[in-house]
Amino acid sequence: MKTFPTLEVFDSLRQELRRGSLILAVLGQLRSEHYGYTLRKALADQGLAIEESTLYPLLRRLETQGLLTSEWREEERRNKRFYRLSDEGREVLKLLVAEWQGIDASLRTILKEE
Repeated sequence: MKTFPTLEVFDSLRQELRRGSLILAVLGQLRSEHYGYTLRKALADQGLAIEESTLYPLLRRLETQGLLTSEWREEERRNKRFYRLSDEGREVLKLLVAEWQGIDASLRTILKEE
């Protein structure tokens, strides 16, 4: 009898697949400045919903890596942290986009149904 992967296996693999994709999406979206809420909304509007518990640690890590800059500003009588790509982040994004395009082209060929 043939067994199929469990839902847990699929979920685990889906999360791995999304992890790298979300990094690229966040960097791409931060070509223009956003604070957390507007970044989450912009990503969700493009079909990539991301939980706060995933987004904020990712933003901190990308900033620690020098790919983002942030600053606190008051807007609508609330302090908000605004994020944007650093110069290094822009360069890394260009490299990642080229890498993604190469992977995408290869996968399209591999997965093409005949």
